[in-house]
Amino acid sequence: MSDPAHTDVVIVGLGPAGACAARKAAEAGLSVVAIEKKAEAGTPVQCAEFVPAMVGIEVADLSETCLQNIDSMMTFVESDAPDMMENFPGQMIDRRAFDRQLVEAAIATGVDCLFGVALKSVSPEGELVLNDGRTLKAKVIIGADGPKSRIGAAIGRTNTELVETRQIAVPLFKPHTATDIFLSADIAGGYGWLFPKGDTANLGLGVEARQKDRLKPLLEALHRDLVDAGRVGEKILYHTGGAIPVGGMLDPVGRLGGAAVLLAGDAAGLTNPVTGAGINAAILSGNRAGEYSSLWLQGDGDALDDYREELEDLFKPGLDRACKRRQNILQAFRRDSPTGEELRNNWIAYPEYWAA
Repeated sequence: MSDPAHTDVVIVGLGPAGACAARKAAEAGLSVVAIEKKAEAGTPVQCAEFVPAMVGIEVADLSETCLQNIDSMMTFVESDAPDMMENFPGQMIDRRAFDRQLVEAAIATGVDCLFGVALKSVSPEGELVLNDGRTLKAKVIIGADGPKSRIGAAIGRTNTELVETRQIAVPLFKPHTATDIFLSADIAGGYGWLFPKGDTANLGLGVEARQKDRLKPLLEALHRDLVDAGRVGEKILYHTGGAIPVGGMLDPVGRLGGAAVLLAGDAAGLTNPVTGAGINAAILSGNRAGEYSSLWLQGDGDALDDYREELEDLFKPGLDRACKRRQNILQAFRRDSPTGEELRNNWIAYPEYWAA
């Protein structure tokens, strides 16, 4: 690995945000060390695995990781017939393969990627102590370590609003090219989903954190309904889950001693507070974190502010709208329970969501 005393950039987290940041920084000629607490990229999967079609603009060819194409969205509100949203293009990906491809691209540019290594502590001076006893210091630290980011916490940036999710993979009996969304007054602060992957599907559900104990029975009920409808099988192929930040964008720039700190992806609160979508934002912000790190190290004194401003331009309007819609539906849940109209008005498939 690079000499820690002379490392330009240290990246914590090697999901899409971290891997993209690492590659961009190394392509600019910087020495880069990246650490990841997981033993390998993308494992275990903690994602519904849908990406919008535009992701292909920012990353290499997705053909090797694409499991199937998506062309529409079907939204089920309570027991009503589904509402169809045409022209909703995207892809279902193999997240393990996708993350592995991004990491391999980073390694090919000279990044030292350390797996199975966790961050033990962060000092106010920017010294990173790893659980294997090693210490890293760098001129730039990029926090791409998820919704409960240790790097974010070190600079006073914390995602305080979270949704908890639970997902299972199940057999899918009939070909399907839509993402299915389930909105209900029983699912507080979240929704259910069925995302097809050829002959299997990701079936999941998310709720606001204080309702976490309801996740298992709610998902079991949704699974049972779809089994009874003849759409999916009873067998559960695997379980996964995790937290999603839903409070909106954090200030993605800070300092630890003499080191500049940039946050990317979930660590910066870039996940959509209504849909939970975050892969595209992770890739976009990761690419720019690597690029602006290089500019700052080349002497561009405005680079850190420019990074913040670009993320605000890219994400803040959409995130602010989603935060507003999320607060609307949470108020309805806490008042009594939302009506079907309220559920629709605060979901992206309906024109009311996009109204001023």
